[in-house]
Amino acid sequence: MSAPAPFHSPADGPPGGHASGPDRSVTAAPAPLPDRLIAHLDMDAFYASVELLRYPDLQGLPVVIGGGRRPQPSAQAEDGRAHAHARLRDYAGRGVITTATYAARALGVHSGMGLMKAAALAPDAILLPLDFDAYRRHSRLFKAAVAEVAPVIEDRGIDEIYIDLSDVPGARDTVGGDPLGGVRAIGQRLKQAVKDATGLTCSVGITPNKLLSKLSSDLDKPDGLTLLMPADIPVRLWPLPAARINGIGPKANERLAALGIHTIGELAAAPLDQLIAEFGSNQGHWLHEAAHGRDDRPVVTWREPKSISRETTFERDLHPRDDRASLGPIFTRLCEQLASDLERKGYVGRSIGVKLRYDDFRIVTRSITLPQATRDAADIRRWAGRCLKTVPLDRRLRLIGVKMASLAVGDGHTTDATSSAEGPLAPHGSLPLFDFTESA
Repeated sequence: MSAPAPFHSPADGPPGGHASGPDRSVTAAPAPLPDRLIAHLDMDAFYASVELLRYPDLQGLPVVIGGGRRPQPSAQAEDGRAHAHARLRDYAGRGVITTATYAARALGVHSGMGLMKAAALAPDAILLPLDFDAYRRHSRLFKAAVAEVAPVIEDRGIDEIYIDLSDVPGARDTVGGDPLGGVRAIGQRLKQAVKDATGLTCSVGITPNKLLSKLSSDLDKPDGLTLLMPADIPVRLWPLPAARINGIGPKANERLAALGIHTIGELAAAPLDQLIAEFGSNQGHWLHEAAHGRDDRPVVTWREPKSISRETTFERDLHPRDDRASLGPIFTRLCEQLASDLERKGYVGRSIGVKLRYDDFRIVTRSITLPQATRDAADIRRWAGRCLKTVPLDRRLRLIGVKMASLAVGDGHTTDATSSAEGPLAPHGSLPLFDFTESA
C-alpha cells in the first residue's frame, strides 16, 4: 500500500489579504465549482476566548477553564488592576479541563484532561471556573450574525455550525481570476460578522460537503479560512492521521492501525473488500467514501431532539445514605433545571430516566414511562425518585443525572393522572429521594 507524498505547506493564498487572519487555502488548477458549497464554522477555544473578553489582562497567557461553576475571581493584585486568579497548581479535586487557551495547549494540556494531571504539566496556568450563561449568550450572538450573511444553518452545538453557501449571492463569482474568489469573500464576511458581534475569532472551512468542511476548519486554527476542493484532498488531507476524520473513534482507529492503516491516504488506498471484511458492509463503505472525501449529507436546519437531560459530577464521591442531605437538594435542582429546559424549548415528555456513575466508574441507568406527558418540575422529581428506588444504592456516587425522553411539543399541562398519583406533593426539599425505609 503506497502512502501519499509528504505535504509541504504552500505559500499563503491569492493576494489581497484580509483583516481577520491568515488564509492558507490551497487549490489546484481552476475547475468548475461543485454543486454544493458547505462551510463549517468553529469558534476558536470558545469558552476560554469568552473569558479573555472578561479578563483581557490574561491575553497570551496559559489559561484553563474547568473544575466547576464557582464565583468568578473578584480580588485584585497589588497593582490594583489585574484580578488575582487561581493557579492550576493550587487545584485539588478530580475536575477536568473543559477548554484551554492556545498558550496552555502548547504546554501539553487539552480538553478532557484531568486538572490534577494538567497541573503537573502547567502548574502556573491560570484556572477559571465555567460560566455557561456567558457562553450561551455569545453563542446566540455569533449564530445571529452568521444568519445575516447566510441563513441556511445547521446548529451543531454551542460553538460550531454548518452553513450552506451554495445559493448565497456572490458565492459563485470569479474575483480577480480566482474562481473561488466569491466564496472566499463570503468566508471573510462570515468571520468579520462574528468578530464584530462577539469580539471573538473563528475558523472556517469551505468545501463541497460537511465531512470535508469539518476537517478543513481545523487545518489552519486559530482564525483560519480554508477552502478545499476535491483536487486538494491528496495534498492536504491524505497525510493526516485517519483519526482526524469525524466518526473514526479510538476503537476504530486501533483496528485500522492493526491493518497497517494510519493516515487518511492509507485508508483511501485500502481495498474496499478489506475494509468490509474488518468493519462490515456499512462502516466499511463509509470509511472508503470518507477517505476519498465523499459525503452527501444535507445541511439540516432543524431536527427534533430525542431527549433533554441534566447531570452533574461531584467534587467528591457522595454516599446515598451518608450524604443524602446533600444529594437530595442536588437532585432536586437537576430536576428543576430539566423542567426549565423543557419549558424554554417548548417540549413535554413521557419517559423519565436517571443515570448514576459509581465510584468504580460503572454506569447504571433506569427509566420509567409516565401516564401522561409533563414538564412539571415536581412530577419530574417524583418519577425520577421512583427510578432511583430500582437501582443499587450501596456504593458512593461520582455522578447523578436525570433525562426526559419521548418528547413532544406541548405546553406542559397535565391531568390528575400524574399529579395526583401519590396525593399532593410536599415541598421539593422534603421529597424522599434516597428513602431506605421503603422497598423498591
